[in-house]
Parts: sequence; C-alpha cells; structure tokens
Amino acid sequence: MQSVNRFLFGPSQEERVKQVQSQLRSQQRGLDREIRQIDGATSKAKAEVKRLAKKGDVKSAKILAREVVRSQKQKNRLATSKARMNSINMQLQHQLAMYKVTGSMQKSTEIMKLSNQLVKLPQVSKVMREMSAEMMKAGIMEEMMDDTLDSGILGEDEDELEEEAEGEVDKVLFELTDGKLGSTTAGLPELKAPATEEAVDDDQEREDMQRMQDALDGLLRG
Repeated sequence: MQSVNRFLFGPSQEERVKQVQSQLRSQQRGLDREIRQIDGATSKAKAEVKRLAKKGDVKSAKILAREVVRSQKQKNRLATSKARMNSINMQLQHQLAMYKVTGSMQKSTEIMKLSNQLVKLPQVSKVMREMSAEMMKAGIMEEMMDDTLDSGILGEDEDELEEEAEGEVDKVLFELTDGKLGSTTAGLPELKAPATEEAVDDDQEREDMQRMQDALDGLLRG
C-alpha cells in the first residue's frame, strides 16, 4: 500500500525530510574536503612567503600573503556553512520526532533563514535550492522569493576584504617572517620618522575629525 501511495502522491513528508538529511550530510562531507584542500594550499603558501622573504622578494611575498588572507576567509565561510547545515539537520531530526507524535510537520522560520543563507554559498547553492524545494513540499518551509535567493553576500565579502586586506596582509607577513616584514598595526607612522610640520598638521586634522565624530555620536545617542 505504501508503494502505491508513493507512486500516486510522491514521497511522504517523512521520506522527503530523510532525503534532505542525507543530502545535508553529503554536502557537509564535501565542505570538509574543501576545507582540507584550503588548509593544504595555505600551508604551502605560508612556506613560500617565508622563502620569498628570505630572498628579499617583498612584492611576491605580499601577493602570496594576500592569498593566505583570502584562503582563511574562504575557510571560515565554509566552516560557518557547515555549522548551518548541521543546525538544519538537528532541527529536521526534531521535526521527525514530532511527526511521529502529531502526524504532521511544522513550518520553521529558523530553517528558512538558514537555508536562505546557504543558498548564497556557490559551492552548495544549486543543491540547497533543491533541498529547499523538498522541505517546502514537506511543509517545513514557505516558498522562498527569487530576490531573497539571489541577494548574495559574496560581493559584500569582497568589499570587506578590500577594506581590511592591507592590515590583515601586514599581520600575516609579520607573523610568518618573525617581524621582518609587515606590521602588527598597519597605518601607524614609523617610530623613527621625524615629526615634520606636515605630519603635525595631519595629526591635528585627524584629532579634529575624531572630536567631531565623538560629538556627533553623542548627539545621535541623545
């Protein structure tokens, strides 16, 4: 009888959820493999940075240090996505337990939110869309809007990287070369540099700007 129902009406809610759980585990294993590959490539890049620094090739060392920073950000993004998948899986397990008691699935805004975030990751975007469709059929999620699915965060991450890259690259260089290259605090003037009149003027301007910003913040806070 079950096979007849499956033929006529498709998989049951329970079967759809278990299928999604299986896909989630598969995707997590894939992310684990990619994280290991990033770790391996990053280790080689770090060793090459040290070698280039010893040769005095500062330009090439800095380029590779930038790739180390990018790789670390990508690894963090993948690790966060894996944790989100695990959270969905745990909530689906709870849904299955409740299904055995009530005979129905409950819509979950948390699963919806996590799925929206995962769709934005290129590595799992296509599969995540398919899993989301299955969860909608199982009654766990509402239909996701296309503008929500397509509003990725990757561009924002790239912008953030460009803004913070120089400081992070300098820190990586400093750590990998035992302080021979880079700096732990990017943007500060050299300690031995003479305090020229122009430098004093610049410092005064920064202080004035900071006072103005502090005053503005105070007004905004009421």
